[in-house]
Amino acid sequence: MYAVIGHAPRHLDRNIAVVGRVIDGMDRLSSLPRGTEALGFYKSESMHVPIAMVRLGSEIPAAARPSYQYMDTSSATFAAYVKARANRQDEFFIRPAGGVDLCNASVPVRKKAA
Repeated sequence: MYAVIGHAPRHLDRNIAVVGRVIDGMDRLSSLPRGTEALGFYKSESMHVPIAMVRLGSEIPAAARPSYQYMDTSSATFAAYVKARANRQDEFFIRPAGGVDLCNASVPVRKKAA
């Protein structure tokens, strides 16, 4: 498993296949120690922190499952969001790309209030 948990200016650069997206609990993943060796591997096995459990939302009983809202990808708001992502003004981006990679335009999601 490879999880991008911080700033990723290379945007996976076609070397890794995206198979899912964490929409809740990323704070737990990002709290794990980062490897300092090549490709992010741990230098010492003592740094390993086992992940005790991972569940798909579909595995949680419907009554206990949290609800989320997703931005409508056919809306004008989403089109504006994608356009802004394609022409970013962040310090890292020297000139606008004029296009957007799938990894840079993830659908905004928020947890519904209980």
